[in-house]
Amino acid sequence: MAQLVKIQDYISRYQIDLARYPTQFVRLKKSQWDRIKRQWELGEDITEWQHTANEKDNDVLEEKERFSLFKKIFAGRHKEDVQEDIEQIDVTNELTNDEDMIPEEETTLSFEPNIVYAPQSIHELKRMFIDQFFHFQMKWASSTLREKSYVDPRFLRDSLLRTLLQKLPDNYLVFYYPILQVRKAPIELDVVLMSPTECICITVLEAENQAVYVGGSDRFWEKKVGTKDSKVLNPMINLSRMESVLTQLFKQDQVDMPIRKVILTRNGYFDYPGSSFNVRLVDRRNYNEWLHALRNVSSPMKHMQIRAAQTILNNVQTTSFNRDIWQQTPSKAED
Repeated sequence: MAQLVKIQDYISRYQIDLARYPTQFVRLKKSQWDRIKRQWELGEDITEWQHTANEKDNDVLEEKERFSLFKKIFAGRHKEDVQEDIEQIDVTNELTNDEDMIPEEETTLSFEPNIVYAPQSIHELKRMFIDQFFHFQMKWASSTLREKSYVDPRFLRDSLLRTLLQKLPDNYLVFYYPILQVRKAPIELDVVLMSPTECICITVLEAENQAVYVGGSDRFWEKKVGTKDSKVLNPMINLSRMESVLTQLFKQDQVDMPIRKVILTRNGYFDYPGSSFNVRLVDRRNYNEWLHALRNVSSPMKHMQIRAAQTILNNVQTTSFNRDIWQQTPSKAED
């Protein structure tokens, strides 16, 4: 599962310590999966999890049970001889030592999946685990011990975000429409994937199914859906702006990370007769091939990858509120 480092202007765990949180993320995910899978194979009885509705109680529980696990899970399930395939990549990176751990006070979110029924197979168990972990990732990308951001519910339903996080391996860092402050002006980028070897800028065109985008060098492209024609802004304009901003930031911090550009439509087609100017066009015809190639990047996290991601984080805009403001109890007046 790829790691959601930043989403729009939400506060993020990774802003605290990017050198450690990626490794911590992988360890937490792997340890919980190992325990859940083992207990499912042993056919242990299911036990309902106790969830408190109060936000403050949840935070206390998270601090005390950072690596809490299922104590008893599913009844009467026979073992299946299936190898774990959640992730099989090197969880270390070149900036951290294997024994480094995030300070306890900075790790307040435990992963406690809410399993509502007993899965019938290891594959169903894995799917439930991954879906639950997606919501955990959203928490890490929108809160810290002291701060929290309001999450737009549409991101929880965003199929592209979910696909990128669930299909790509742990060594990818995802910036999803991050808002940067460049020369005191906010600039919203599109999707940025930071792999161990390159930075991938993605502009997305997704509207009606089977839409055909006829591209060229003009300011607008033509979108054809059946007999209807309309115009959309040339996505290369936004893509070039992203490349320019990141190139400038990388140069300032002496980051040597190649930038690759992609225009993506998962449910439509591109008709681009001319040269695409070093931009890869990914549509329904080659989407699976493109995604498969990304998934096959098995290199461990690299020093330059972390530096490039840190450069972006150093320039992001963040909007959040202090948790203490909402948790303080008004003092009672005496006499």
